[in-house]
Amino acid sequence: MAQRILLVDDEEKVLEFMEPFLRQEGFQIITAKTGKDALRKAKEQQPSLVVLDWMLPEMSGIEVCRELRKISQMGIIMVTARTEETDKIIGLEVGADDYITKPFSLRELAARIRSVLRRMEGRELKDRPLQRGALTISESQYRVWKGEKEVLLTPTEFKLLVTLALRPGIVYSRLQLLQSALEDDYLNDERTVDAHISRLRKKIEENPSSPVYIQTVYGFGYRFGDRL
Repeated sequence: MAQRILLVDDEEKVLEFMEPFLRQEGFQIITAKTGKDALRKAKEQQPSLVVLDWMLPEMSGIEVCRELRKISQMGIIMVTARTEETDKIIGLEVGADDYITKPFSLRELAARIRSVLRRMEGRELKDRPLQRGALTISESQYRVWKGEKEVLLTPTEFKLLVTLALRPGIVYSRLQLLQSALEDDYLNDERTVDAHISRLRKKIEENPSSPVYIQTVYGFGYRFGDRL
C-alpha cells in the first residue's frame, strides 16, 4: 500500500513541481495551501509524512509543526528558503524530523522522505514489545516482564538481553556482547560478560543452571533460545 504524503505550500507551482514526481515514486499525495488546511487534512487523513513549507498563510509552518507534534508522531520535513543555521535549529526543536532548503532537487526530496520514513519504521519496531516465551521486553520503556511480574535489570543486563533476544539462535562471542552492551574500558576483559550473564540468568530463568533463554555455546559465547 502506497504511503500517504501531505505536501503543504501556498504556491500552486511548487505543489505542481513536487506532486507528479512523488506520485511516480510510488507515494499517495495529498496537498494543502494553508496551515489550517494542513492541520485539518493531517487529522482527517493521517499521512505518514508531511512536507511542510515554513512560510504559510494563517499559520506558519513552525506553528503547524508544533500543533502536529501534540497529536501525532508522523514524519515532518520542513521546507524553507531560509539558510541560517538558527532557523534549522528552530524547525528541529519544534519537532521536525528533517529540513530541506529551497531550491532543491526532486530526487533529494524523495531521498529525504524515504530516509525519514525508514527512521520512523525503526522507531515503531523499537516501540513494539518483544515477546520471547514468558518474557516481554520493551526497548522504548527499558523494562522487562516475566509473565505479569516485572524483572528489574541493570542497564548492562538489559542491553545484553536485548542483543541476544533480537536474534534468537544466533551465536554471539563474548567480545561481540561486550561491544554491544559494555563500556570500552571492559573490552580487554571478555570474561566480564560471564558475570553479567550469570546475574541475568538468575533473574529470568526458572533454573539458572539449566537455562532456556540464554544458552552457552562452549568455546565461543552465548545465544538466545530459538524454540521459545
